[in-house]
Amino acid sequence: MCAETNLSRLYLGNHTASNFDLASYQPLPVAHQLRAMILRRVRAGLPVLPEIDGREDTKADVVRALLSGHSPYLVSEEGTGKTRLARSLSRILPAVPVIRGCPYHDDPKWPAELLCPRCRESEDPVRDFGIELLPGPKRFSRIQGNEYTNEAKLLGVKDIQAIARGGSPSDPRIFTGTGVFRANRGILFIDELPVIRTKVQVLLHPILEEKKAILEEYGWEQPLDLVVIATGNPKGFSHVNDIPRPLQDRLEYIHMDLPSEDIEKQILHKERFTSLAVPERNAVSSEDFYISPDEVKRTAAVPWWITDLITKAVRWGRACPHLESRPSVRATVHALDHTCASVEMENRHVADVRHAYHGLKLALRGRMQVRADLKDFDNPGKDFALRDRLVADFMWNVLEDMWAEGGLLSGCDRQKAGAELAFLLVSGGIDESRGRVPTDLLNQHDEIRGIIGKMCSRGREEASSPLESERKLYTSTEKDIVEERGYSALEMLVNLFAHSGTVRLPEKSGIFLCQKLSI
Repeated sequence: MCAETNLSRLYLGNHTASNFDLASYQPLPVAHQLRAMILRRVRAGLPVLPEIDGREDTKADVVRALLSGHSPYLVSEEGTGKTRLARSLSRILPAVPVIRGCPYHDDPKWPAELLCPRCRESEDPVRDFGIELLPGPKRFSRIQGNEYTNEAKLLGVKDIQAIARGGSPSDPRIFTGTGVFRANRGILFIDELPVIRTKVQVLLHPILEEKKAILEEYGWEQPLDLVVIATGNPKGFSHVNDIPRPLQDRLEYIHMDLPSEDIEKQILHKERFTSLAVPERNAVSSEDFYISPDEVKRTAAVPWWITDLITKAVRWGRACPHLESRPSVRATVHALDHTCASVEMENRHVADVRHAYHGLKLALRGRMQVRADLKDFDNPGKDFALRDRLVADFMWNVLEDMWAEGGLLSGCDRQKAGAELAFLLVSGGIDESRGRVPTDLLNQHDEIRGIIGKMCSRGREEASSPLESERKLYTSTEKDIVEERGYSALEMLVNLFAHSGTVRLPEKSGIFLCQKLSI
């Protein structure tokens, strides 16, 4: 039996799992662990956030952001369930081994440069301190934002007694970390972010961007492994401070409305007082310890025509006359990430126009500011809805440009292709619920087959993605991938031909169609 296995059994303490094996355990960042556990639920057909009733669009955006490895920012009025949603995510997290007694939950397999000052002093912290298991629900740290939230509440304080005993005020060992440090290896929940003074908010910038806390007074930069979830009230509410643009650019804005009347009745029956609350269980599932890095790999493929649509839509947004501030380059990167996440949420392989729309919505909401005369400060839901409609408008204008330029359709008989598309849409052979179209069906239509063939040919010629799934997308013979690829191309063509008026969707069609915004 190896030494690490012996150590895991000798030093686990009270929180044990009988078959936990430190030798087989691989440390992974929290964002990867959360991604893996979400994907496990998706692939098993289980809800990711079963504790939250209704608000399906909100939950989908939260899952989309987390699968992309980015930070959700939930905007709503009080009492909508923001805190419950954030805390429920900690219950998805697996238990992890930590060095016993470490205030920052250091991993026993981390290199010395990632350890806290206490653990770093030991040549072998596992031997000296032992290890214990930290259950998912305990991997949650909350910072309650208010006008008194300062650097000490966010980062930490000096140990006055240690200084009195002769410790140097600039020694990191006399520093006691608070909210951010306690969230290490877990979820940092910042409730009411805009209530915190702006000059304090800026301390979160390196935490979100570089995953480190910077304490200039000590000349100390401490790496942190955490996922940030923030909440806040819309602008116009009392005690709301501006969120600095660099910080805002690193958050994904998500509106969380009150539940519908029917859902509210369900919540009423579930949560009214019936008996004393049962203490939260900290059950540990042995299978959760061993998350393989392969589970976290991105397998969704984004065809080049969807990548083009995303890139051009963001750039079109920068020229939009309805906006006061324009989306950044980060918006394009995140939009692509969220598009991939949208595919993964449906346990599918290939992105289509609808996936791009959901990815763009989430990426652009917080990165573009609508003109003041178009905002509805009394109804934040309408403000969010306007931004989402603007995203569809950006996409519509990009498709209008593509139709006019004709690059994708060069050399084809547009009239014949339009007639073939119209017939395909009413043929009944398209599986819209799963986003698939049989190859045999496409092959029956010469113009459509020719256009999609050219699209795939260009993809093979230009394939340069670091993702294996995208490099193989245009050459794969797997039925699922081929049929999803065909559907993605077909949906793109339907959106293009809609601009000529030759193609109209049948009633109750599941094909996504971009809409022009009228203001």
